[in-house]
Amino acid sequence: MSDTTYLAEGTRTAIRPFTAADAEEFAARSRESRELHRPWLFPPADPDAYAAYAGTLIKDPARAGFLVCERRTAGDPADGAIAGFININNIVLGAFRCGAIGYGAFAHAAGRGLMSEGLALVLAHAFGPLGLHRIEANIQPDNKASIALVRRAGFRLEGFSPDFLHIDGAWRDHERWAITAEMR
Repeated sequence: MSDTTYLAEGTRTAIRPFTAADAEEFAARSRESRELHRPWLFPPADPDAYAAYAGTLIKDPARAGFLVCERRTAGDPADGAIAGFININNIVLGAFRCGAIGYGAFAHAAGRGLMSEGLALVLAHAFGPLGLHRIEANIQPDNKASIALVRRAGFRLEGFSPDFLHIDGAWRDHERWAITAEMR
């Protein structure tokens, strides 16, 4: 667990930026969650790959990375454990003020509602301090859990993009979901 201060806190989760100190925990949780993530997601599963991944989120102004951490009672050894991650990519400011999210829960946290709360915190941060107006999520149509997450958060289905992203060796179709600041 990193000593980084939380950007926002909910009842059961809090969000904070990625740090170099998170490499071991993030990589271990990625390895433990391989079955949950496949075929949708391939997060870094070793500390070196994490360092490269986190480095782009930390240094690139067109990206913002957030770790969703569990909040428990003080003194609980699980307090601050990484439950998942939510990244805002392709941030464009000016008249557009938009970004695209990508995310993943870790196996120990899946199905517990932690990512729903974490996503609400990230959206509040995106529409508040980051000054964004619109957040998009592009999701493979068979990824029912991911679609359910954005639907619960208030995203609307806006379209279908054939051959949108190259994932796991092939171009994959995606549904395009979005939410604006006014929709929240």
